[in-house]
Amino acid sequence: MLLRTVVVTEFMTNCFIVADETTKDAIIIDPGGESRKIMREVEQMGVNVSAAVCTHAHVDHIGALKDIKDAFSPAIMLHQAELPVLKTASKMGRLFGVSIDDPPEPDRFLAEGDQISFGSHSLTVIETPGHSPGGISLITSDGKFCFAGDALFAGSIGRTDLPGGDYNTLIDSIKTKLIPLGDDVKVFTGHGPATTIGVERRYNPFL
Repeated sequence: MLLRTVVVTEFMTNCFIVADETTKDAIIIDPGGESRKIMREVEQMGVNVSAAVCTHAHVDHIGALKDIKDAFSPAIMLHQAELPVLKTASKMGRLFGVSIDDPPEPDRFLAEGDQISFGSHSLTVIETPGHSPGGISLITSDGKFCFAGDALFAGSIGRTDLPGGDYNTLIDSIKTKLIPLGDDVKVFTGHGPATTIGVERRYNPFL
């Protein structure tokens, strides 16, 4: 599996491009902004984008969604509970001083256990709400890697003071959905450096 991380916007959001090394079929996870930067990386990788998956619909994770849709015509995927968040993203962006185009309508709603395939690889959806009402994480088919969005960070967790956030729900998501994945699982976070389940289980002060 090919993996590239593109850090975008002043929010320093991690946008991930994952692809099958043989077929060059690719998925973009959390296209948060700076669409030209993301598209340049796609071009350099020489891959074909079939889907854009949002772990949640906060403005810093969907800011480039319209441009990515226009450029590659991927299927837009996210959890149905994120639809109200998606529809108010432009308004919320203005509150943070960020101007974005109205994002496109989703093509597929994701739920617990769903599979997202690209070439010979796939990602499995697990529901990890709390930071946002329909937050999801994505597990690679070999079980070694997790894209956790803003649920879990290195030494921290996602904020829960935005509309639809809930602290107790987020802690429950982490403890019941992420921690059981196993200590060796590498976690790619929505912001900041990657970590592992084991490190966070032992040392994260919120856990």
